[in-house]
Amino acid sequence: MEIENSTIQSLPPKRRPVAVVALTHIVLVALSLLFALPLLWMLSTAIKPITETMTSPPVWIPSKFLWGNFPAAVTYGSKELGYIPFLVYARNTLIVTVLSVGGAVISNSIVAYSFARIKWPGRDLFFGVTLATMMIPFPVLLVPTFALFKWMGWVGTFRPLWVPAFFGSAFSIFLLRQFFKTIPMELSEAAKLDGCSEFQIFMDVVAPLAKPALAVVALFTFMGSWNDFMGPLIYLVDQSTFTLSLGLQAYQTQHGGTPWNLLMAATLMVILPVIVVFFFAQKVFIQGIATSGIK
Repeated sequence: MEIENSTIQSLPPKRRPVAVVALTHIVLVALSLLFALPLLWMLSTAIKPITETMTSPPVWIPSKFLWGNFPAAVTYGSKELGYIPFLVYARNTLIVTVLSVGGAVISNSIVAYSFARIKWPGRDLFFGVTLATMMIPFPVLLVPTFALFKWMGWVGTFRPLWVPAFFGSAFSIFLLRQFFKTIPMELSEAAKLDGCSEFQIFMDVVAPLAKPALAVVALFTFMGSWNDFMGPLIYLVDQSTFTLSLGLQAYQTQHGGTPWNLLMAATLMVILPVIVVFFFAQKVFIQGIATSGIK
C-alpha cells in the first residue's frame, strides 16, 4: 500500500491541452476588457476636446489628446461664479478616510478578539446579536441616526462620517473573529505563562499574526469611506466641508452646462487612490480572505 501511494504521489500532474488553456485565457481577457470598458470610456472622455464628448457615434480615440484637462479640472471655475475647491475636497476626504480606517481597525479587532479568544458569560449570544444587526436595512437606521447626530450638534461636521467607525461593524467583527480563531490558543497560553496580560497578548501575539485580516478590514473601510456619497450628502451642508464624491456634483450644477471631459478627469483622479491602494495591497487582501493566521 505504501509503495502504491508513493508511486501515485510521484506521478506528474496531468497537463491540460494547450487549446483549453488558450481558450481559458481568451475568455478571461475578454471578460476583463468588458468590465474595464467603463473605465476605458472614462479615460477616453477625460482627454477629449469638449466637442467630441457627446458626438454620435461615440469617438473612442480623440482627435487630440488633451492631458491638460486634468490640471484644468482641479482649477475649474471662474472669478464671477467661483472656483471649485478640488484640493479642499481631497483634504476633507483624506481626513475622514484616515480617521475611519483607524477607528475600524482598532474597534473591530478588539471586539473580535473578545469574541474569539476570551470566554465570558453570554459571549455567543452577544455575537449572534451582533451578526443579526447585519440584517437591519440602512434606511431603517437613517432617520434615528440623523436625529441623534442633530441632537448632539454634529450635523455640518465630519464627526457623523468617522465617529461610527470607532464602534465597529458586524461584518468586520465576524471576519476578524473567524481569523483569530484559527490562531492556536497555545500561543496565548504560552504568553500568559510568561506573565503577559490579555492586552499584551492581543498586541504582541495575535495582532501581528492577523495583519492580512486587519489589512482586509482597512481596505474595505478605505474604499467605503473614500467613495461614500450618501453620508456627506446627508450630514455636510457647507461646501468647504464637502468630500470628493459630493464635490463632483459641482461640475454639473455650478455653471449650467456640464464639461464632461473635465468631470471625467476629476472622477479619474478621485478613483485613482482606490485603484493604487488595491493594486499594492491585493496580495495581502487575498491572503487575508483565503488563508488562516498560521504561516
